[in-house]
Amino acid sequence: MTVPRPRTAALTGVLTTAAALALSACGAASDASTTADGRSAASATSAADFGGVDALAKEAKKEGTLHAIALPRDWANYGALIDGFEKKYDIKVEVENPTGNSQDEISAVTARKGQDNAPDVLDLGSSFAQSAAQQGLLAPYMAAGFTKIPDDQKDAIGRWSNDYGGYISFGCDTKRVQTCPTSFKDLLKPQYKGQIALNGNPSKAGSAFSAVYAAALANGGSFDDIQPGIDFFAQLKKEGNYTPVESTPATIAAGTTPISIDWDYLNAGYTDTLKAKGRDWTVTVPTDGQFSQYYSQAINKQAPHPAAARLWQEYLYSPEGQNLRLKGHARPVLMTAMDKAGTLDQAAAAKLPKVSGTPSFPTESQQSSAKFVISQSWGQAVTG
Repeated sequence: MTVPRPRTAALTGVLTTAAALALSACGAASDASTTADGRSAASATSAADFGGVDALAKEAKKEGTLHAIALPRDWANYGALIDGFEKKYDIKVEVENPTGNSQDEISAVTARKGQDNAPDVLDLGSSFAQSAAQQGLLAPYMAAGFTKIPDDQKDAIGRWSNDYGGYISFGCDTKRVQTCPTSFKDLLKPQYKGQIALNGNPSKAGSAFSAVYAAALANGGSFDDIQPGIDFFAQLKKEGNYTPVESTPATIAAGTTPISIDWDYLNAGYTDTLKAKGRDWTVTVPTDGQFSQYYSQAINKQAPHPAAARLWQEYLYSPEGQNLRLKGHARPVLMTAMDKAGTLDQAAAAKLPKVSGTPSFPTESQQSSAKFVISQSWGQAVTG
């Protein structure tokens, strides 16, 4: 958690190395980085456990590589983040399957357990992060700033913590759509026939999953009841308004998906690129069914590059990393703390899509229940 994306949800100077990694799939994972005094990066739950960030950076440079997965360069400013990390620490970031989704990430961890081509770090929709923690796949680690993350935005022992987020929004090509929708109710109008798309399958994509949650809230549902959202999309399909084509910048530019339901930071990020291609792309947070959610960071419990994995977390949660998120139109989890500390990029913050009210978030159990309902009902209701 979709740019081809279903990050399914989703964030390169990124090097895509799926083919290269596949060649080494049978290799054994490298030994855990250990200092001369016996400190192990694989067991470190904070930088202090390994002698501080500088010691972590030194060991990570020896490892030389960070294996990541499903990180598109244009998703929440991952391109700038990866470039910045590589330049600052002289560590190569290898990104496999950049257009993958949250479930792809979890599957890679489980399928490559003990192998040196396993992902080191994960970027997951929050419900998928919680599932991975329950499966025992994640290593506890608390980066700098962890204590300032709200309690409902992190795992108590640090197996995952939210990093950046936004609101479900409607992106709309005003050159193809005469009047852009501003609410889920609007989407049922016949004028939108064949125009409305998600960026993936809700059973796999964090963003699409959240879009169904938002639709549920707009149609009498709740965090405990996502079924009205499924029913809403079934109705959109029946009316001919919903298209199963997964929305990407390419499909938008081609005019195939002129209305895309996606995170506001992704839709906002498309604006300049699409303008250069002759598209007038606007972004609106719907007046009904406002749904906000974050994506979580986590470390593979058996990361082949444990020091680099932990250093990556330190970078993402530093003021530099959090402000780069903000420049990508995403809302960093430490935004409030940084505002108070005077380290927030105020100019970038002023460019965020406007919303009103304070967001609330579904609990772990509510999301788990909603995911189960989606897995059982989506195919038959919408794509069946």
